Parts: sequence; C-alpha cells; structure tokens
Amino acid sequence: MKKVFLFAALLFAGIGSLQAQGEFRAGLSGGIPIGDSGDFATFAIAVDLGYLLEISDEFDAGVTTGYTHTFGDEVTIAGVTFEVDDDQFIPIAASGRFEVAPNFTLGADVGYAIGINDGNDGGFYYSPRAPYSVSEAIDIVAAYRGVSVNGGSWDVISAGVEFGID
Repeated sequence: MKKVFLFAALLFAGIGSLQAQGEFRAGLSGGIPIGDSGDFATFAIAVDLGYLLEISDEFDAGVTTGYTHTFGDEVTIAGVTFEVDDDQFIPIAASGRFEVAPNFTLGADVGYAIGINDGNDGGFYYSPRAPYSVSEAIDIVAAYRGVSVNGGSWDVISAGVEFGID
C-alpha cells in the first residue's frame, strides 16, 4: 500500500509541475448504493480531487483521487438482524473528459480503489460520468462509481457538484 501512495504522490507532483494549461478540480457528491452494495448499504458520500490537463479543445486528461464512504445498513438473515459496517475507499485513477456539446462533457475515471476499513481489500475502480457546466468553474456531475471486489462489485449512482480551482 505504501507503494501505491508513493506512486500517487509522485504522479500528482509530476503533473502539477507541467507548464501546460491544466486545472485542479474538487467535488462533493452523494449517492445511492445499487446492486450488491444496495443490499448492505443505505447512502454514500464522495469527495474528489483531481487535475485535468487540456490535451485539445475537446479533450482533457489527468489524474484523480478522493474518498468514498458508504453507510452500512441493518440486514436480517434467517430471522437474525445485524448491522453492516460502513465501507470506505480511496480511488487513485486516470481521468479523461470529452466535450460532446457546449457545457456538456462525458468522461471516465479508471484505476484502483484502496479499501480503508477492515476486511476491505479494494479493487479495480471505474467511474463513467457526465458533467454539465453551469459556469466556468462549476459543474453538476452525474456518475456511476464501481469497485470490483471479491467476485462482485460495490456500485453507487451519484450526483454532485465539482469546482475548478485555478
């Protein structure tokens, strides 16, 4: 895990030192767990931090990280009710965004989500997303966040706001 954190730190430092036109992005969103995770969790929150570099007028690429927290639910099995623990992930991913129309972008983040809580090994992270720009610095973002874990997946549909930081 130390290698992953070191790699992420070096990646952000390297990209931050580039002399090209880029932008830091920070976001906050809430979501509903679905699929496997919908059976064991009630709600999710996510904080994202990334850096996007302008590759062309229509395409940006960069890196992203953040923190996702899903709140466990009470589950009843064979008449016995127990409380499911919360799950937390730190995704480290490559990002791509393509402007399909003025103010509307499609993109994806792909990488690895580090599991933070006990018994959570993390897994492959993927997040297709659709940002809509309401101003130069503010986007409303709809996203699907998935982590492949132990033969299943931990999936959340989310909506939130993202801010450009110059």
